[in-house]
Amino acid sequence: MSQITTFGLDTSKQAFHVIGVNQVGKMIERKQLRRSRVVRYFAQRPACIIGIEACGGSHHWARQLQQLGHSVRMVPPRDVKALVRGQKNDYNDALAIAEAVQRPQQRFVAIKTEAEHDLQALHRLRRGYIRERTALSNRMRGLLMEYGVIMPKGMATLRRRIPELLEDGDNALSAVVRDLLYQALQHLYQLDALIAHGDRQLKTQVARDETAQRLLTIPGFGPVVTSTWRARFGNCHQFRRGRDASAACGMVPRQHTTGGRPQLLGITKQGDKELRTLLIHGARAVVSRAHKKDDPLSQWVCQVQARRGRHKATVALANKMARMAWAITVNQTEYAPRRAN
Repeated sequence: MSQITTFGLDTSKQAFHVIGVNQVGKMIERKQLRRSRVVRYFAQRPACIIGIEACGGSHHWARQLQQLGHSVRMVPPRDVKALVRGQKNDYNDALAIAEAVQRPQQRFVAIKTEAEHDLQALHRLRRGYIRERTALSNRMRGLLMEYGVIMPKGMATLRRRIPELLEDGDNALSAVVRDLLYQALQHLYQLDALIAHGDRQLKTQVARDETAQRLLTIPGFGPVVTSTWRARFGNCHQFRRGRDASAACGMVPRQHTTGGRPQLLGITKQGDKELRTLLIHGARAVVSRAHKKDDPLSQWVCQVQARRGRHKATVALANKMARMAWAITVNQTEYAPRRAN
């Protein structure tokens, strides 16, 4: 009973804390490791189960430990927090991770492959560039408004009007403001180039992925939605059914059941907000054109829209799209219009 079967590993930037427990959960070993000694420490251990809290850098360490022959399981942070006893410290966190791993009904986070991790990094940088571009355009409009120049909405209008203002010598803009606007405009061009480069990379990654090509056959799925789905869920084997994948996107009804009386509310809005937003935007495009088509999915959308309204039909379609994406990813099939309703 003194043999360690499970480790709880609390990761950080430099100091890593390890708790080793036996098969009945009794603590056998506790140790603090420097970052450079983690791989060496577990390389000297026989194959066992290692629990890691899902956080920044956890996928990297999970892949490193898997290469050593260990079985790595990533635990959601909220499940770890519920098991922490006593004061919050690194050893108690590691012990809570080890206990969470041994729970029979515990759900784990799927470990991303290096390709999925790269795709996620691409999405995050691209999303950051888009937000930065939006903030920059708003600052430029606000600055011009202070000088009496009202700029219409739209990024294309901004790109066209700013050079015209800089070339017009009769307006009231000073030399200092002109120089600032010129620098801001150059920054805007740089962000446009970075976003365009990210779009090209996304299309290249999707073109190389056979599963992504199958996902593109789903109405409402484009390169951005498809690559985000692949980066978020991978092969979808962590889900038993399509509803579980939809629940991970936060698009299933929220429940409040007591006394045997179920009550369904609005969608939970849990999980990946970015993926849920993209799925709903894709569904909105399909709903807007459903009345012009006669395929089973479009007919279903029109029926739901007539009963429940446009917005609820959009979310219902996004829910169905997530389920179809799970089925196509797991079964390696293509979208079948006749079975979509």
